[in-house]
Amino acid sequence: MIKKYYKKPVILEAIQWTGDNTDEVLKFGQGKIKYQIVEHQGKVLSENLYIETLEGKLKVNKGDYIIKGIKGEFYPCKPDVFEKIYEEIK
Repeated sequence: MIKKYYKKPVILEAIQWTGDNTDEVLKFGQGKIKYQIVEHQGKVLSENLYIETLEGKLKVNKGDYIIKGIKGEFYPCKPDVFEKIYEEIK
């Protein structure tokens, strides 16, 4: 028999990576988020964040949210998806 279910309400912590808050994001990630900077002749070509997730290593783009799950795991989420699913607690 097919049944319907609803997702239990869960309070999660998250932070959006703006590019200007890398130190704060790394601290939030508790060592599970890695920062990589690519330079050539003293010029920054790219800045990247990577998260070791249960599914493997995932890249975080500027603007993405990083969510801390209910078991302490971290994963990235695109802003448009995040804003449809989550609402800030005030």
